[in-house]
Amino acid sequence: MINKIKYLAEKYFDEIVEIRRHLHKYPELSFNEFQTSKYIKSILKKWQIKYIDNVAGNGIVVLLERGKKNDRTVALRADFDALPIHEQNNVSYCSKNKGVMHACGHDAHTASLLGVIKILNSNEIKWTGKIKCIFQPAEEMLPGGAKQMIKEGVLKNPNVNYILAHHVYPDLVTGKIGFCEGKYMASTDELYIKVNGIGGHAALPDKYNNPILAASDLITKLSNHFSKSEHPKSVFAIGYISADGSTNVIPNCVNIKGTFRALDEKWRIEAHKIMLNISEKITKKHNVKIQFDIVKGYPHLINSINLTRNSRKYAEEFLGKQNVIDLDIRMTAEDFAYFSHEVPGCFYRIGTRNELLGITNGLHTSQFDIDEKSLKTSMGVMTYLAIKNLS
Repeated sequence: MINKIKYLAEKYFDEIVEIRRHLHKYPELSFNEFQTSKYIKSILKKWQIKYIDNVAGNGIVVLLERGKKNDRTVALRADFDALPIHEQNNVSYCSKNKGVMHACGHDAHTASLLGVIKILNSNEIKWTGKIKCIFQPAEEMLPGGAKQMIKEGVLKNPNVNYILAHHVYPDLVTGKIGFCEGKYMASTDELYIKVNGIGGHAALPDKYNNPILAASDLITKLSNHFSKSEHPKSVFAIGYISADGSTNVIPNCVNIKGTFRALDEKWRIEAHKIMLNISEKITKKHNVKIQFDIVKGYPHLINSINLTRNSRKYAEEFLGKQNVIDLDIRMTAEDFAYFSHEVPGCFYRIGTRNELLGITNGLHTSQFDIDEKSLKTSMGVMTYLAIKNLS
């Protein structure tokens, strides 16, 4: 079976590269992937693959089924939204949509899953069971497409036993993949803070109450608390401050934006209370008003230990032990986490780095790209993992 899958991945490679390049050339932002969804459906129609569309807006679901003895269902997920980044690559498939770019590899994820469907649909591969292929919109923006797809029943009819997904990884060379058992990625919450004081002329301190001082105290207190915390690993960070004052102008308010990441849901809830409590103390200390809004985002991502351990074993069979590595916990976030809290899941990484070709730039950068040979690995491995996890 391994040799047949590798043969078919090679056979379909050029077509999957063409699909990936089309997707890369015409990226669309979260919740607006209308043409992307239409293009995916056009490919499925050409291949005479049945699908259900309009799931969570632009989402698409394909159910492949072979045999009647095996009632187990494995789901495979790929996301297809892009980022608000202006691409600076000099390639023939560079983004045509100004200010929008596939800088996180979702074009590769989608092309790869289409490749998996083509391999699984081949009469040369023998398997039994049900494989549900989920093309998901809006991974990059809260509340995330995964949550809505689950709400609309994507894990039911038939009920999904396991779910798998992969993500491109520019730190790892093409041909290698990585796994992490248990807690793997962090929850993500967005922080929006407005500190209201009294503005005025900087030379007349008795006439104003400077919100910048209160904001500085708040940020310092929060940062110190979470950096020294003995609680489970988490990250508190501020990425935006705007006061709109001047050398001699004290503003009325300060706007702050930040993020909080955690690997434990109980600690996450407790941390929210701590942030609000510290904010209340700063309010009283500086006699200001603070509006502290916490927009709760994706939960932390859990890789099922048994599923991940088995999938790693199967990956080693497919690629060789030397090409499968252990991954460290990441404090980045991913809305596949919603799936991982519903059914046993495994989210793994596909190496896409090629230093000889200069393909070394990181995710979410304007010059990000992948070594397209990684598509052979991604669609081959995912096909094999899907079949083996049905047995």
